Amino acid sequence: MSSSDQENRQRNREIAENEAKREAVSNVRVSTWAIALTVLAGVIVFGIAWAWLNR
Repeated sequence: MSSSDQENRQRNREIAENEAKREAVSNVRVSTWAIALTVLAGVIVFGIAWAWLNR
């Protein structure tokens, strides 16, 4: 195998690793927003239910 092929394979591995890291960070960011919005919606529903029951 030529050194050019070896270098291309190494470069492709590094690109794949970087893309995997970038995708993982993006997934964490999306999950964090989803959890935050769910908690916010839960607090709002709880507040409405609490006010309705204590009127």
